[in-house]
Amino acid sequence: MAIASLTEKTDGITGKLKAPALMISAAPKTRIQKRNTANILEAALEVFSAVGYNGATVDGIAQAAKMSKPNLLYYFSSKEAIHVTLLEQLLDMWLDPLRALDADGVPKDEILAYVQRKLEMSRDMPRESRLFANEVLRGAPHLSADTKNALKALVDQKAAVIQGWVDAGQIAPVHPYHLIFSIWAQTQHYADFDVQVRAVLPEAEARDPFPTAARHLQQMFERMLAI
Repeated sequence: MAIASLTEKTDGITGKLKAPALMISAAPKTRIQKRNTANILEAALEVFSAVGYNGATVDGIAQAAKMSKPNLLYYFSSKEAIHVTLLEQLLDMWLDPLRALDADGVPKDEILAYVQRKLEMSRDMPRESRLFANEVLRGAPHLSADTKNALKALVDQKAAVIQGWVDAGQIAPVHPYHLIFSIWAQTQHYADFDVQVRAVLPEAEARDPFPTAARHLQQMFERMLAI
């Protein structure tokens, strides 16, 4: 899935407009500028997800974007600026499935739907998943304090919802934070370790592991949550 225009975004918690990260100039205003910015970010996503931050270069990203290095540097001041912009937008997108967890819904159905949404993201956005995983493994040096705080605030909010369901006897006793961590680990594995998954599975299933993965995860979390 291509990254579309990343020149403007909103804070998923407050809904306030946030400025783009480390851009040299103001948000692109012309159609060509918007197209070029999106092209750079799409190329950077491909490069970063393939070789990691340390392996990526501005020259390599410019080559992937089919533009000159000076032209790329008109839009972004450095490799770090591109990486930060991608990460900030990615995290906002990555948290959308968790935001959709509805406190007024049927608890087990809400959690199982969250599992499926996360698995679908791993299927449809494997490069984005690997980009974020690589950043976390490096200690998340390019995630701002505001972004980390927004992540914690959202997880705290949804963990409180899950704990409320536990306290009301609507699902089995589970540790809400570790339940969320388990969902992340079980679903993102299929993107981050795609090569391993496809190498180990029987050939017929390896071509598309997601249907059986979806059934397996639903059964596993249903048993976990059953009262």
